[in-house]
Amino acid sequence: MDKPKKSVRRKTSGVTIDEVAALAGVSPMTVSRAINHGKVRDVTRDRVLRAVRELGYTPNLAASSLAAAQHTRIALIYTNPSGAYLRELLVGLLRVAANAAIQLVIHYWDNFDPDAERKAARALAGRVDGVILPPPLCESQVAVNELVMAGIPVVAIASGHLRDDISCVRIDDFHAGKEMAEHLIQHGHRRIGFIRGRNDLSASGRRYDGFVSALHDAGLEVDPDLVQPGDYTYRSGLAAAETLLSHRRPPTAIFASNDDMGAAAISVAHRRGLEVPRDLSVVGFDDTSAATTVWPELTTLHQPIASMADAAIDILLRTIRRRSDDARVLTDHVVPHRLVMRDSVASPSKR
Repeated sequence: MDKPKKSVRRKTSGVTIDEVAALAGVSPMTVSRAINHGKVRDVTRDRVLRAVRELGYTPNLAASSLAAAQHTRIALIYTNPSGAYLRELLVGLLRVAANAAIQLVIHYWDNFDPDAERKAARALAGRVDGVILPPPLCESQVAVNELVMAGIPVVAIASGHLRDDISCVRIDDFHAGKEMAEHLIQHGHRRIGFIRGRNDLSASGRRYDGFVSALHDAGLEVDPDLVQPGDYTYRSGLAAAETLLSHRRPPTAIFASNDDMGAAAISVAHRRGLEVPRDLSVVGFDDTSAATTVWPELTTLHQPIASMADAAIDILLRTIRRRSDDARVLTDHVVPHRLVMRDSVASPSKR
């Protein structure tokens, strides 16, 4: 009786993408881009395809979508002084990155001068597929220029206006600032202090312009002594509020350009024996956790930071997929804001 023949299992070549990358002298990410018609130089694509043919490499088509996601690296570059704002942003980015199976790379640029920014952006461009720039880096022309020249899609979060070189996700800061000022005016306030944000951010200027517009529409003059500088930090809010409340005729309300500075203004009021909102109304901007960790909780302008992060990644992924197209499509995505009324505003007391 003949013995049954053993089945013969055919061996495959087992060529990996790393072997192709080594032969072509490029990274595995570049091999993936070249094979999937991503943006690489023609000479690099030719070198990769020669290596593919020479080694007989066959991509695993069943895993192509997962591989594409795993090889999509998006960088967040931050140097934001507001911890509350950064937490909201990171929560949104991490949630979306996990759902989309992309790699999120986080870089902290601490007080870089222009030359350091240029070098850092140039180095980063070779390692990522897209970049998200929150404030204040959303206004850095140095970083943007380097990334755009390298062909890296960039989305600015919370820039005050549409740019002509990168996509933006933002709110309408002018109308948001105007709406908040109108809210105070409707409560009877006529002497309103304003704590500005950073001068190098266009959103700061737009919020102030909205404030001024609301006062003019109500027939009120802007008192320069009631406008104080700030840089979105709690400490700058303390200094600005001290100056405002030391005025010979102090304001009956303070509009701070973010919640951190608004919380600081409430702290100064308490220290001076003022009751908020009976003696002083205070409002903030952004609706971060800082707005609800003070007493009384801040009336503020809700900026959907987590949703803006979601939109930024969506824009980047769509841009990365169509990078083989000749046309460069830029997006100006304006998300709705919302006035959140809490307990820090009342009509001015008779003093």
